[in-house]
Amino acid sequence: MTHTYQITGMTCGSCEAKVKSALLTIKDVTDVEVSKENNTATISMDRHVDLLEMQKVLGDKYEISTIAHHETEEEFRSWLATYKPVLLIFLYIFSATALIELTSENFDVMRWMRHFMAGFFLTFSFFKLLNLKGFKESYLMYDIVARKIPAWGYVYAFTELALGVAYLINFNPIITNSVTFVVMTVSIIGVLKTVLDKKTIKCACLGNVFNLPMSTVTIIEDGLMILMSLGMLIMTLN
Repeated sequence: MTHTYQITGMTCGSCEAKVKSALLTIKDVTDVEVSKENNTATISMDRHVDLLEMQKVLGDKYEISTIAHHETEEEFRSWLATYKPVLLIFLYIFSATALIELTSENFDVMRWMRHFMAGFFLTFSFFKLLNLKGFKESYLMYDIVARKIPAWGYVYAFTELALGVAYLINFNPIITNSVTFVVMTVSIIGVLKTVLDKKTIKCACLGNVFNLPMSTVTIIEDGLMILMSLGMLIMTLN
């Protein structure tokens, strides 16, 4: 993806070179073209890099900002391209489980949530198990348990698989939802810390297959599982 930004503070050709070399130090930035005449920098990148990260490498002398009339649309397209795999997975699982209920005699919300959770955990564990070692190494970069107990990365992948099977066969809803609530709540702590600290870390939610950056999408993903497991637990107890 390529974006063009406004750069202020450049006064000579040397400034162009300094801006270019600084921006090229950012991970995943592949090419930079700087124009002092137009006060712009056209940046090619493998992932979307936010302004704060770019401003940090430029220092106080140069200021980078968006070119408003194109940037919003470009950022949205970039966001869609980056998170297309996880969005498609959620869409497929949601659609498949909703169709099951729509073709049944009655739409059972509890059953739909159970099937959705089964699809979620089975699908996401599948991608993790494709490269279990790669997932473990990515996961320990931010998970609070995996950092202290690296083997938890291996255990977590199989825990998701077990939860998927448990939801599919409707195994003891109280135990299944309680375990899900605890596991996902612990998992989201590391995610929240990483996002709030604005760290650039690969999300391990789809294992090592896709290069997805950690973001609010990951928080929503984990948060949804927490809310659904809590909701089903409450409905079961009532």
